[in-house]
Amino acid sequence: MPSPVIVENGSNGINSTKDANGTTPQRYDHILKFPQTAPITTPPNVWRIAQDWLNQLQAVFASQDFASLDSLFHEDSWWRDILALQWDFRTIHGRESIQVFLEENKQAGPLTKLRLQEDGKFQPTLEEVADAGSGLHWISSLFHYETRVGSGSGVLRLTQERPGEWKAYAVYTTLQELRAFPEPLDARRPYGTIDSMPGGFSKGTWAERRVRQQNFEEEEPQVLVIGAGQAGLNVSARLQQLGFGVLVVDKNNRIGDNWRNRYRTLVTHDPAEFTHMAYLPFPKNWPQFTPKDKLGDWFEAYASLMELNVWTKTTVGSAVFDDAAKNWTVELVRDGTPRTVRPRHIVFCTGHAGEPKVPSFPGQTNFKGEVYHGSQHEDASKIKDGTRGKKVVIVGTGNSGHDIAENFYENGAQVTMLQRRGTYVLSLDKGVFMLHAGMHEDNGPPTDQCDIVGESLPYPVMLALSRGLTKRIAKADKPILDGLARAGFQLDWAVDGGGIGRQYFTRGGGYYIDVGCSQLIIDGKILVRQSPGGIDRFTPSGLVLADGTELEADVVVLATGFDNMKTTVTKVMGDKVAARCKDVWDLDSEGELNAMWRPSGHPNFWYMGGNLALCRIYSKYVALQIKATEEGLIV
Repeated sequence: MPSPVIVENGSNGINSTKDANGTTPQRYDHILKFPQTAPITTPPNVWRIAQDWLNQLQAVFASQDFASLDSLFHEDSWWRDILALQWDFRTIHGRESIQVFLEENKQAGPLTKLRLQEDGKFQPTLEEVADAGSGLHWISSLFHYETRVGSGSGVLRLTQERPGEWKAYAVYTTLQELRAFPEPLDARRPYGTIDSMPGGFSKGTWAERRVRQQNFEEEEPQVLVIGAGQAGLNVSARLQQLGFGVLVVDKNNRIGDNWRNRYRTLVTHDPAEFTHMAYLPFPKNWPQFTPKDKLGDWFEAYASLMELNVWTKTTVGSAVFDDAAKNWTVELVRDGTPRTVRPRHIVFCTGHAGEPKVPSFPGQTNFKGEVYHGSQHEDASKIKDGTRGKKVVIVGTGNSGHDIAENFYENGAQVTMLQRRGTYVLSLDKGVFMLHAGMHEDNGPPTDQCDIVGESLPYPVMLALSRGLTKRIAKADKPILDGLARAGFQLDWAVDGGGIGRQYFTRGGGYYIDVGCSQLIIDGKILVRQSPGGIDRFTPSGLVLADGTELEADVVVLATGFDNMKTTVTKVMGDKVAARCKDVWDLDSEGELNAMWRPSGHPNFWYMGGNLALCRIYSKYVALQIKATEEGLIV
């Protein structure tokens, strides 16, 4: 039988809102053990084994008889499918369940013309899965195929159930392109001359057309994208390549202000090769980690180069969906001027999380100092009367809490971080690069191939492998981690030791990528106070903790995180729309992320979010789902 999956109830990080019945959504931790596989005594012929297995799978699809999967799949096997066999994100665990899944989706048609990747890093390869901790080996390979509606790519991972019997442990399938609607790339790129454009010379030059397109003078936008950050820009570029008229609206004054307006010292924590935008990678001389204002300027340039239609200084007044007509009526206000648009779809791209979590405490109004949420922090130098010698308390020990604490210390403040529970810490210069080793790195494999392979493991399997990776990173970061422990900083390795991946997907926080603050804590330059019970109340001169001890403060910054993304839907779109939407992030019962990049619960409404890499990768699948919906492929 498949190894057990542990299911727990309870709130988990940003997924803390309640559903329509007033209950907290169920939490699924998906803790698993890897199977024990037969040892490898002689080097296998990986090409022959992978090709034979793929031929057998093609024969099964051709016959549509899935009763013979015993010879192809390990008993404890997985299949993750994104749009190739059905129109959602699915993770299926166990050979019998995979058989049922394939039977249920026969109507999608078989996968045909299956072929292995023939060159590069992701051709058939024998890998020792060191982080599995069980002597697990598998033969892995990219493979490609045709579906009834398009072409796709995936990854197979074969392991031995018994000596010499190679069966699938994990299979990943994705739809990459719709056959009838290919993207105009490479040899299909637009010709570019005026006479080749629709309407020819009568419609004017490219520049004249762009003005009309940007203002939607001649047509309604088919898709409205709310938010012009990495999510909105990536998905808009993808949708336009599929022929949609897309309007992007953003409340800020300029494209990129969602980064520019954050605290002064912010720099991205992911390396350049991991953070490319769709169709337009960073130049080779781009810094490894991007300062926020430079990234904002890149967003602005990207929107111009990709010919995206972005309205800044624009807010949503109301949004109503017509279930019969399947379209929206949205009242916008653009720089003070109202405009009604009627898109078919809305893609909601307002950030990874929802509204700031701003707690309030007894006595807070009597506090004589300054108190504000971390999202409002600009720079310590802007604090009234300066910060030198002032006592500053940072409530929270995630990324923002550390960055803000370091910013105050550099401006002469006496800083104390208040920690309620442990935080996962890894270094920027060692730990982060270990996360991307062999994949999205300088002189590494092509980004499009890395994007497929990097997301190919079911999340429960990926998180189980993270146990070993987390231990290896901890070994590399041992001097920092030991120093933090001596300084009284509580470390947390996440559920099941899953590290940053577990924290990111299930909590949206609870980690710190160390860019310098850890050493300040180790050296005693920034103090840490533990208070599992949090804050009891404010006094005029500071805080009283749950254990009754008092902490003097002139400034208190509540780096207390953000709520579920659905809370911003309520704020922007209204209660009626939000009531039909699911909560976002955390894992569902199968191990997929709730609602993100997939059906949201509300028709023609899509959540789009994540870091730059995830937005590049999954914007393709959001665009394909919208195109398939409009072309009648999804019924």
